[in-house]
Amino acid sequence: MTFRLRALRALVLLAGFFQIGVVLLAAMALLDWLLVTRLSTAKAAWFEGAVLTVTMLLALAILRGMFTFLRAGRLGPVPHGVAVKPDDQPELWEQVRAAAEATGERPPDELYLVAEVNAGVAEQSRLLGLLPGRRRMLLGLPLLAGLTVPRLRAVLAHEFGHYGNLDTRLGGITMRGREAVLHTVEMFSGGSTQMHQAIGALYVSYAHMFLRTSQSVARHQELAADRVAAQHAGRAATVATLRALPVLDAAHTHYMNTYAGIGEPMGALPPVGEVHGGFRRLLAARPGKRLTALSAGQRPSRPHRYDSHPPTAERVALIEKLPADGRNDGAEDEPAALTLLRDVDGVFAAIEARTLPHRAAQLRRMSWEDLVMARAVLDAEAWSRPLLVAVARALRSSAQAADGAAPARKGAPAGQLEEAALPGLEEVLDAFDRGLLWMEVADRMPKPPQAARLTGPSARNFIRPKIFDGLVGMVHLRLTRAGHAAPDIAWSQRPGLALPKEWEKGMDDALDAAVADTPDTAPLRTLLAGLDPVSA
Repeated sequence: MTFRLRALRALVLLAGFFQIGVVLLAAMALLDWLLVTRLSTAKAAWFEGAVLTVTMLLALAILRGMFTFLRAGRLGPVPHGVAVKPDDQPELWEQVRAAAEATGERPPDELYLVAEVNAGVAEQSRLLGLLPGRRRMLLGLPLLAGLTVPRLRAVLAHEFGHYGNLDTRLGGITMRGREAVLHTVEMFSGGSTQMHQAIGALYVSYAHMFLRTSQSVARHQELAADRVAAQHAGRAATVATLRALPVLDAAHTHYMNTYAGIGEPMGALPPVGEVHGGFRRLLAARPGKRLTALSAGQRPSRPHRYDSHPPTAERVALIEKLPADGRNDGAEDEPAALTLLRDVDGVFAAIEARTLPHRAAQLRRMSWEDLVMARAVLDAEAWSRPLLVAVARALRSSAQAADGAAPARKGAPAGQLEEAALPGLEEVLDAFDRGLLWMEVADRMPKPPQAARLTGPSARNFIRPKIFDGLVGMVHLRLTRAGHAAPDIAWSQRPGLALPKEWEKGMDDALDAAVADTPDTAPLRTLLAGLDPVSA
């Protein structure tokens, strides 16, 4: 079956999705008319009233579904985007208009910058696109930061290619119809009444049939948009873009989780414009394979079964089969698409103001270095506290046993130690040397109920990493307070503390020795002895 016939079949089924409501409403209207005019009896009045009530509720649900279907193409507000006018960013608009012209489409009436690794064109369509309306483009700032100008051209051309008349307009209508169907099904799925769910089940069943039937049309449209992108931006740039997008998405997720939110536990934010703008620094510090490493080992998200996008490998293979056009990607020589923007810092500050919650305005702003140091201290305190509490309990229990008093229960809550001074690092090491680590301290470390039943080597191996982390936290606090640790934003790795060379080289081995089955604290004490005695 040709593409035109498949698209026409999908269009007929799409019309049927709407006609379901018309037929159901007509059938219920006929039933109500018969009940009122032909079948009405005094004895069955209560039954007729119940039927009329049910049909009215069903009619309301159907009308809501039809209304939702027709409104699926409406453009809503963009609360998390920054509107960009041609006079504000003429260079960016020039690229957008060029891509629209290359695809035979009209440029958007609105352009919004958003804080996502995404791009898209939406239209205030009427009759699912048979009548054109206001057009809007969303463009992600992370895309501009991570793509070169030729690769951005490929993205823009692909998005306009969805609307192009290069094949058949029926395909575009089918694509918008799929969006309308999914939107309607979501509305019915969220219904709270049995009537809603009963009608929804009928619509959902028909929607599955329509989506399966139109799947090939939707994928054809995606592949056609890829060809449009290759014609406009070049085959090499389009292939490179398809391969770069998953990497950029993984890098952006890593940045938001690791850097942008680093101050959340302290109620602090990076400098103004850096919540999203700091992503530029991560990209600059991780060129090529170092950036790709962030997505290594990550399983790609499972696509929706009705996803219109074919697998990336398939799309790349088809583009590479296109005739050579003599245009190279030139990634190393081409400028980043972000250079198309004027006042980049101001744009990032504006997008930050639109995306952060209102309470963020009350949070304090800190430099990246201060954020890293404050978070390192906070983490070190959190790592070390369970070990400090366990050692304090063990020391108290040991002292009570020596005095002949009843020892404290091992399961006593940590709150009972709030008035007692927690031990210092040297006291902890002394406790290890006295043999208390595996005899007393380990049993007092917090652990899940399942692990509490472990004994012998299994119990030690389970709790050893937590004791190791506790010592790491104590060492970090000692070095920080002594002025021997500096904050390291480490855009190319992970933020943390930069320690003296001798500590970077020998700390792990010293800590391993301290938490061994037979603890040896001498290597760690040697490192501690090398610190400035006045500072320490």
